[in-house]
Amino acid sequence: MTPLPNHDDVVAAATRIRDHVVRTPMLRHPLLDQLTQATILLKPEPLQRTGSFKLRGATNAILQLAGGEVVTHSSGNHGQAVACAAAAAGLTATIFMPRDAPAIKIESTRAWGGRVIFYDRDKDDRFKLAEDFSRDTGATLVAPFDDAQVIAGQGTAALELAQDAQDAGLSMDAFLVCTGGGGLTAGSALALEGVSPATEIHAVEPEGWDDTARSLRVGSRLANKPGGSTLCDALLAAMPGELTFAINQPRLKGGLVVSDAEVMAAMAFAFRHFKLVVEPGGAVALAALLSGRLPVAGRVVGVMLSGGNVDPAVFRRCLDH
Repeated sequence: MTPLPNHDDVVAAATRIRDHVVRTPMLRHPLLDQLTQATILLKPEPLQRTGSFKLRGATNAILQLAGGEVVTHSSGNHGQAVACAAAAAGLTATIFMPRDAPAIKIESTRAWGGRVIFYDRDKDDRFKLAEDFSRDTGATLVAPFDDAQVIAGQGTAALELAQDAQDAGLSMDAFLVCTGGGGLTAGSALALEGVSPATEIHAVEPEGWDDTARSLRVGSRLANKPGGSTLCDALLAAMPGELTFAINQPRLKGGLVVSDAEVMAAMAFAFRHFKLVVEPGGAVALAALLSGRLPVAGRVVGVMLSGGNVDPAVFRRCLDH
């Protein structure tokens, strides 16, 4: 197995990427504190360049390459991030994307200069497609989550939140993080291990895609059954990554699961009270908080809003709901 990254790698990534990404603010709202009877600290990565935290990991990985071409597979957010980071570094990027990816993510990936090749989500092996392309062309594969440098880069978001909390005289008792393949979650765990070791970390997933929660309970990686809802398109990994699960298993408190209805309610809450556009996959941690999946009264809780790249039609449906 590839050597696992550690807290020092997250700190190094923060220095490496700081001139290339936005240091998103820590947000609070009195209504959110009142509803939960807690102190809630939000990390709004929809405000990031490319609209999600994924730019952090992609930038950290690509800045360490000597040149050439990069390739990856992505449902959208990582693809946009790789295209953006590659263009900034003077590299070309090829992105394998599912045909049913949100149009806004496809268009944005192309706008950042990425070459998009479509695959069938139900029939094709996206890992093999990208690996074969890398072997045949010599392009460097920048994996969406199972990559040590990507994981370290993703962790910089939680590192910033912990630092901002400390500057405000606060220490997080718990941290809720949106989880797909586990890269953001693993990076967050490494980040907090060094600066806020008492913080309990909870992975949050949509119903039908709770592979991390189930894997944590049994102690080994479990896959999702096909056919689940695709509302949270950013979190549809088949199972936890090898590297990410090796990091997360000993460090996470557990996993929480939310429904599509709870996700849509969280998206509406973020829009109405924070004026933020949050995509379904980016809203699951807030959904867990608002639906009471975790007792938080009297505690300081960090909540990751991981992305905001949502098709307008889906967003309107969520607001109507």
